[in-house]
Amino acid sequence: MPPSRRKPAGLNPLDLDAIPLAPVVLVKGSEGYFVDAVTDHLLALAKQRDPEVEVTRIDAAAYQPHQLDVITSPSLFEERRHVVVDGVDAASDAFITDGLAYLEQLDSEVGEVSMVLRHTKGVRGKKLLDAIAAAGLPVVQCDPLKRDTEKVDFVSARFRAAGRRASADAVRGLVEALGSDLRELAAGVQQLIDDTTGAITPDVVQRYHGGRVEATGFRVADTAIAGDGAAAVTLLRHALSTGSDPVPLVAALAMKLRTLAKVAATRGRGGASAADLGLAPWQIDRARRELSGWTPEGLAAAITAVADADAEVKGESREPQFAVERAVLRVAGARAGR
Repeated sequence: MPPSRRKPAGLNPLDLDAIPLAPVVLVKGSEGYFVDAVTDHLLALAKQRDPEVEVTRIDAAAYQPHQLDVITSPSLFEERRHVVVDGVDAASDAFITDGLAYLEQLDSEVGEVSMVLRHTKGVRGKKLLDAIAAAGLPVVQCDPLKRDTEKVDFVSARFRAAGRRASADAVRGLVEALGSDLRELAAGVQQLIDDTTGAITPDVVQRYHGGRVEATGFRVADTAIAGDGAAAVTLLRHALSTGSDPVPLVAALAMKLRTLAKVAATRGRGGASAADLGLAPWQIDRARRELSGWTPEGLAAAITAVADADAEVKGESREPQFAVERAVLRVAGARAGR
């Protein structure tokens, strides 16, 4: 199948059902959870097609010339084969050469062989990746979910797919507790699906992941924003004692205050949508409630306090934990001029 310059079939790892088995599928990106989920999905499709499919896994970095010829050559009894190639981002020159030659002779439909190429980072093998895209073969982009809104959508979608209802606060609580690692977040969702019945509420999340929730920067930030300095410091010290790093704790405070500042800027004028603000509707509703008791001067003071703490925890202070604690107290005190 010579390169046709057709637009590649770009696919979303959040929608596995839309990802087909193909002669070659490129799974590209650094989010390991998605890369593995897509790889497992394609293997399941290959086994649906033929339960006796022969599965071969090779390392592109250790690839030897003509290895693909041996693995993919027609068999006497027409057995189906499924090949998973790891480490394409570190592929040997021989693999890139043989991979390009393999693409040239492909049929457009899945024959005896289906292949999955896993490329996680960098530009190594770009010529091969470009050839796959030019041929219109499926490309699944597995990028990390960096924004909380993306993680909230991910969790909500998994609950919906399982036929379970989950409140917005419950979903947010789970993201706050486990959202730093997508594998852990997915496992937490599955645990709640498997071990509980009925609607997923904040109380359910608290029961299963309460210890983690209390140790997050978001919980510290929420309490400080509410003006309760003593409780916020208690939560902060618990977080630090259980291994939390000062940098993400300050980042959580900064994120919270940015959200409040964005929503506060829309006071008294209409027309600003959730999309305009880059926030989910529930985030805007919550921020409006939390802005009670906050003045523009108070917000400015809190933002300054967190900016100072950010600089301190990133190298300007020998006592980063104290810097965070001071920022938490200053934020709490800034509410309504406390």
